[in-house]
Amino acid sequence: FQSIAVESDSLCLSQIDPDAPLLIYANHPSWWDPLIAQFLNRSLFPERHFFAPIDAAALEQYKVFERLGFYGVELSSTSGAASFLKKSQSIMRRFDSAIWITPEGRFADSRDHAADLMPGLAHLCKRSENATALPLALEYVFWEERLPLCLVTLGTPRHTADHRDWSKSDWSKQLTHDLREAQRRLAELSIGRDSTPFENLLRGTRGTG
Repeated sequence: FQSIAVESDSLCLSQIDPDAPLLIYANHPSWWDPLIAQFLNRSLFPERHFFAPIDAAALEQYKVFERLGFYGVELSSTSGAASFLKKSQSIMRRFDSAIWITPEGRFADSRDHAADLMPGLAHLCKRSENATALPLALEYVFWEERLPLCLVTLGTPRHTADHRDWSKSDWSKQLTHDLREAQRRLAELSIGRDSTPFENLLRGTRGTG
């Protein structure tokens, strides 16, 4: 990558409870997303232990991911969904955990907002008495350099303790809205082709070749 950069104005890290587990949910535009998530966790939340559900078949193919904190799930079955919830809730008993989720359940263009979010995320928020759900928008773009940039925007964090009366449907609607708003914001910045609003977390070599 030429750069991995986060929108400076979206770095609302002070709004995240350091004593509560963190659920970071993102859109899913690329194969690179899991590794970007791992890098962002180290850069933005270095005190938190990284975890992320991944398709069990993919984890079998890429065993190295397991050592990085990924855990296999089979969301195509009822038993797989139940296993995902059980494992994720167990992880969230650690206040210093961060679970990274791509709830669209498929690769999707960054400007494609049509997919419903899979229900597991809303289930976790409804069942968690004290956790923070944080939307994160990702986009990969080519600007002036030969290598792509990874642009990131953080959305509005939601604390489950503040919404004990919300149903799973309420959570689903709000989580979807927050993620899509973050994506729309990032799309505007991407179209603007201006690096000023972003803070570089990783900078690659410059030059055309």
